[in-house]
Amino acid sequence: MKIKCIAIDDEPLAVMKIAGYIQKIPFLELVAECRNVAETMEVMSNTEIQLLFIDINMPDISGMEFVKSLRNKPYIVFTTAYSEYAVEGFEVQAVDYLLKPISFVNLLKAANKVKTLMDLKANNQKENKEEYANFLFVKSAYKSIRIDFNSIKYIESQHEYIKIHLLSNESVTTKMSLKSIEELLPTKQFIRVHRSFIININEVSMIERNRIVFENKIHIPVSDQYKENFQKSIERKTENH
Repeated sequence: MKIKCIAIDDEPLAVMKIAGYIQKIPFLELVAECRNVAETMEVMSNTEIQLLFIDINMPDISGMEFVKSLRNKPYIVFTTAYSEYAVEGFEVQAVDYLLKPISFVNLLKAANKVKTLMDLKANNQKENKEEYANFLFVKSAYKSIRIDFNSIKYIESQHEYIKIHLLSNESVTTKMSLKSIEELLPTKQFIRVHRSFIININEVSMIERNRIVFENKIHIPVSDQYKENFQKSIERKTENH
């Protein structure tokens, strides 16, 4: 799967140059070219972004201030003409700090660093999921509640919270992002189908056009962003039976 990224720079030629480089790298997917933080926030509210190529000196709010404000940070590569922010850039755990004029080779090296980190994280998560328990604990109403993976029907994002819908028709609400819980779930059983939904593929009763149907006539939409990955999961399930 490609790494979804945004190029952010208030200089038109600079953002076009970065965007052009991104489009040459097979494992990157350019989601948007943004000229300011406001545009970036709008894109990030609709699409899960994994990597930002972001300038520091921009109007209204700097790229550095914006990155510091993010609660769930994607990977960050700063692109700037000013070397004095380098230390601060690495303090916010930026993967790389590229000085203008930026060459394709240097941007490719930064992208490869991000890909390596993501691959390592994915492998570690896979090993942990296979090695350890088939349940997790979540905090809800001052309690820690154990939830077996097999008891989950689907999970729904509700702003800063998620709602875990169980096969018992009960639900558990906890303050957590959908991305965070996705990283804790076994990938063979759970799949993201929408920016607001993760489903237990073992509990799907029917697929109707672009909707997943569970028992009790519960319908979950499959968005274009996740359709291909969902279809591959269905095909794997079909092959195994």
